[in-house]
Order: sequence, then structure tokens, then C-alpha cells
Amino acid sequence: MKKIYFICTGNSCRSQMAEGFAKKAFSNEWQVESAGIEAHGVNPLAITAMAEVGIDLSKNKSKIIDNDFLNDCDVVVTLCGDAKDRCPMTPPSVKKIHWPLEDPAQATGSETERMVVFRQVRNQISDLVNDLAASLQ
Repeated sequence: MKKIYFICTGNSCRSQMAEGFAKKAFSNEWQVESAGIEAHGVNPLAITAMAEVGIDLSKNKSKIIDNDFLNDCDVVVTLCGDAKDRCPMTPPSVKKIHWPLEDPAQATGSETERMVVFRQVRNQISDLVNDLAASLQ
């Protein structure tokens, strides 16, 4: 089975959303996981934003990188500069992709204003995941 890993700093928003979309977009031949350099807990606004498009993250857990899984991956996608810079070394056989996405958790303002940012990032991730799935399958 092929493996893909989505990694960001805290495994709270971007990588969780990417995992949710990828589990729908990738065939059953792929094991899809996400993790962070640290574990910050799944952001409630990420759960809300994904529920709006029919993907349930409410039971997801924030995880730190599993080096065994990482080293056995076919593809690793980093979703922020911090994760790209701090991601552990991988074997040359692992294809590395970087998506420099805004961190929606850093959005300020009312919950309504922050949700606008979460939706924008969610939609970007959806497009990127669908394009990636189409190119790899």
C-alpha cells in the first residue's frame, strides 16, 4: 500500500484538513495520515469548516510525526514553512512536496471573520489535494 503524509507545525488545522480531503480523493491503495512537528489539538474552527463540506474531523486526534511511517512514505507534503524546515530527514525515495499555506489558526477578529480565513485555506487545500490525487493515481 502506498503512503502519504501531510505535515504542518501543530497538526491542528491545515494537515488535518488535507488528511480529510485526501481520504476522499485518494484511492484505497493509499494510506493517508497527518501529523505535526508538535501536537496542538484539532482546532474547532477546522472541524467546523470541514463539516461544512461533509468531512467529519471531530474524532481526529492531533499527532506528532511517526518517524517509521515518515520513512516508509511514498509522498510527504508539508503545509507550512516551519514544517518544511523542521521535518526530519527522509530517504531519497520519498517524494517531498511543499504547499506554503497561510495558517488559519493565526487569523484574528470575530469567529465569523476567522471562519472566512478557515474557509479560504480549506478551499485551497481541497484544490491542491484533488490535483495531487489526480497526478499520482
